[in-house]
Amino acid sequence: MPEKLRKKDALDYHSSGRPGKIEVVPTKSTKTQRDLSLAYSPGVAEPCLEIAEDVSNVYKYTAKGNLVAVISNGTAVLGLGNIGPEASKPVMEGKGLLFKIYADIDSFDIELNCNDVDDFVKIVKAMEPTFGGINLEDIKAPECFEIEKRLKKELKIPIMHDDQHGTAIIASAALLNATEIVGKNLADVRVVVSGAGASAISCAKLFVSLGVTRSNIMMLDSQGVINKHREGLDEYKSQFINDTDLNTLDEAMVGADVFVGLSKGNIVTPEMLLTMAKDPLVFALANPDPEIPYELAVRTREDVIVATGRSDHPNQVNNVLGFPYIFRGALDVQATEINEDMKVAAVRALAALAKEPVPEFVNMAYSEKNIQFGRTYIIPKPVDPRLISRVAPAVARAAIKSGVAKKNIGDWEEYATSLENRLGLEERLIKAITSKAKQNPKRVVFAEADNFKILKAAQIVKEEGIAKPILLGPVDKIRAIIEDNQLDLANVPIIDTRAKEQDEKRAQFGELFFNKRMRRGINLYEAKKMMRDRTYYGAMMVETGEADALISGLTRQYPETIKPALQIIGKEDGTNRVAGMHIVLTRDQGPIFFADTTVSFNPSSEELVEIAALTAKAVRQFNIQPKVAMLSYSNFGSVENEETIRVRNAVSMLKERFPGMIVDGEMQVNIAFDNDLMKENYPFSAVVDKNVNTLVFPNLHAANIGYQLMHSLGRCEVIGPILLGMKRSVHILQLGSSVREIVNMVAIAVTDAQVKAKRKVG
Repeated sequence: MPEKLRKKDALDYHSSGRPGKIEVVPTKSTKTQRDLSLAYSPGVAEPCLEIAEDVSNVYKYTAKGNLVAVISNGTAVLGLGNIGPEASKPVMEGKGLLFKIYADIDSFDIELNCNDVDDFVKIVKAMEPTFGGINLEDIKAPECFEIEKRLKKELKIPIMHDDQHGTAIIASAALLNATEIVGKNLADVRVVVSGAGASAISCAKLFVSLGVTRSNIMMLDSQGVINKHREGLDEYKSQFINDTDLNTLDEAMVGADVFVGLSKGNIVTPEMLLTMAKDPLVFALANPDPEIPYELAVRTREDVIVATGRSDHPNQVNNVLGFPYIFRGALDVQATEINEDMKVAAVRALAALAKEPVPEFVNMAYSEKNIQFGRTYIIPKPVDPRLISRVAPAVARAAIKSGVAKKNIGDWEEYATSLENRLGLEERLIKAITSKAKQNPKRVVFAEADNFKILKAAQIVKEEGIAKPILLGPVDKIRAIIEDNQLDLANVPIIDTRAKEQDEKRAQFGELFFNKRMRRGINLYEAKKMMRDRTYYGAMMVETGEADALISGLTRQYPETIKPALQIIGKEDGTNRVAGMHIVLTRDQGPIFFADTTVSFNPSSEELVEIAALTAKAVRQFNIQPKVAMLSYSNFGSVENEETIRVRNAVSMLKERFPGMIVDGEMQVNIAFDNDLMKENYPFSAVVDKNVNTLVFPNLHAANIGYQLMHSLGRCEVIGPILLGMKRSVHILQLGSSVREIVNMVAIAVTDAQVKAKRKVG
């Protein structure tokens, strides 16, 4: 992309619409005069008095406990240098944005026109009553060391200069994992650090805390190696005087195990890299140009592990992996500081997370197929949603254990869940479904296993203990895809439904199918021949108990996939029809269930009743009470025609047949979700104050368009279609589903199979 275009895009992004990247949003209702009286005068006096009586109540009645100040004087902004406080503001706003989206921490950016250390400390100290924590940012060395040291001593809230400690924490996690991969002991590794600024010194200090021998660290500044011959060094550089006669970078690199670059680009040559020890670790962290380009490094040595500060290369050392979650944990226990124990806890939590299986949407975000712990993945990716529930609790525990926490956490599992919920309600349901599936994983047959997405999903559900996959398709083709993509599907059955060795099984299945369909136009020869089709074969495996659930439809249209399932397995006893349901995962309202999205074109009143009953039953299986809105373009008789009457009649029938069901209609969708509007205009409705979570649409067109709109424009995650009313667990994927969507559907298929198996036993 041309430089001019990149610049324009960046400027347009920051200036378009409302200038800047952040705003202040009320957290309480302000719609009425009473609300305003409570928010301000006279009601605001009550919390004021409570805080005056006990200052710790400030955390109870104000935003202090979730508010961080991002403070800079603009003296060392990114790689731009001393550009001044105003010019630093876009960066500080960006930092506030990251605090919010990654850890749900509110922040104010504060840019100080102040270069004097004493004045800077005095100003920040005066703001202590306002904030729960202070994030210092882009302040040049050595002033940044003195400022942080004094503020930590004089304030009783967590302080962190992220330029120092953020990089150090992430680089340390990378070091732990990289040395483990190459089989080197931290105490024995020789480390070269190019740069002696805030980040470099903090990295070296944290390395020592983790077990690196101080005398094995050789640090260089602009004058060369900080050795025993150097004079006039400040107290910070003096910590890393090395007893050596070496002076230059090329001399220092000979035999080194680790290189950490926090200086400037392109100072490490291939020749220097070749002089390093076996399996060298190169953390070239200068931005935008690393000390040695990534491609050049890996081309020069096959045994090198490279990390950079760039997002377009593996192993990105990015501060966003640390600071949001460190402050989150510190704030949640009202820590009085961020100490060494808390930083080390963050390091170890990050290192541990990198060893866990990577969520599929993380793969998707980086256009990767199978990210795994190893040389190109030594630290987690910034988009990994698990970071908040791994790092923050580790930091909070360390704060409590080290005695700097004013608040304890009673239930750590509940705390982890609350952290996940901070980032939205949408993940809760799928987590619950997955957990349920893992309790009793079932055999799931994949009808389209000659597809990478299916195989990747099969690997994930196998590794995570969600399901026991069975693969249908050409054996050689499937094994080739597995090998080409380095998938782990060892010991997973692969069945070629067309292979000669399946003749006997096809004959057996064909006879069973003939007995089911012989009076419906199918002869025995055709029945046996149809068993060559993987969807028919898979459905018969489920019917005969050789599998517990069937997943199909990734590469086929919905009607041709559902037909074999209906012909072989059929509808659940007592059910006259099947229906399709999608789950729309919304951030603020949690899961919303849409029906019928795939089967019934223009259902009658009776059919709408069946659809609503099937959907409500399915919602209950997720341990959620269904609150059903029967949708139309009319509100409770405001429009009289055939369609609205059909929906209205369905509501009456539902209330008669299922008196305990929370259901009402006909109503428009905006009424269903605007409780105040409903209460004002239709106070008689059965769903007033009930928070509707289930939508039954008047026809297939409306339902399908509805969930597709939410998926496309609402940017909601959608799970489905979930096939309701089948005798056994059969679920048909949406054409072209992502791996994540397939995994979600498998989890649902397993829980469905669990319920159906329990019902059968009962």
